[in-house]
Amino acid sequence: MRRFFTDALITENLNIIITGSEANHIKNVLRLRAGDKIILFNGSGHEYKAEIIAVSSNSVEAAVLQSIESWRESPADIIIAQAFLKEKKMDEMIRPLSELGISRWIPFIAERSVSRPDEKRLAARYERWKSIAKESLKQCRRIKMLEIAPVLSFEEILRIGQDCDLRLIFWEKAVEAIPTQGHKIIALLGPEGGFSESEVKMAQDAGFAAVTLGPRILRAETATIAASVMLQHCFGDMGL
Repeated sequence: MRRFFTDALITENLNIIITGSEANHIKNVLRLRAGDKIILFNGSGHEYKAEIIAVSSNSVEAAVLQSIESWRESPADIIIAQAFLKEKKMDEMIRPLSELGISRWIPFIAERSVSRPDEKRLAARYERWKSIAKESLKQCRRIKMLEIAPVLSFEEILRIGQDCDLRLIFWEKAVEAIPTQGHKIIALLGPEGGFSESEVKMAQDAGFAAVTLGPRILRAETATIAASVMLQHCFGDMGL
């Protein structure tokens, strides 16, 4: 069955009105009709079997039949805190993180961040990031959308980390490997110039372990993807 995203609240025995591009895809591309079965999801962590009951010029009405059990979400709750990179790199980061099952992405300002958010354009960029996350959700068949957090300071990131049972800062000078236990994990990834010594010390004082990604120096965007894969392999669903 085809899957379709909706912003609406979905529960069993409820009729949902689908509009916009998804309705157009149902009606004009797939040419589905009343009686056809589809799957609905809204990024909240569940998906539902539904039946189309009406198709109009600009909307589709579907009756929600039942929830569907899914195993496509990682058992590990992994937060990636990403120091600001150049604009295009930040945009390109979201799709692979969503595909890799990361639960939350938090951009923050580091001492060596070359790119700084333009306050006037930040709202538009935030909406674009959420749009990319939604499109990726549809493509990779996740049922829970990657949460895009507002831009925070380094100090705020360290405070958020206190709610996690494993706190990591990936640093090119570190020699320690990733610890072997953790469920709710936060990982700090630096900007193009890496973290400063003072930032690493602040993180360590806040209970973060400085860990390595190996002997080679990785580009900032490569490091984030590599760290995400390693964490899912160690604690999530990529080590099966």
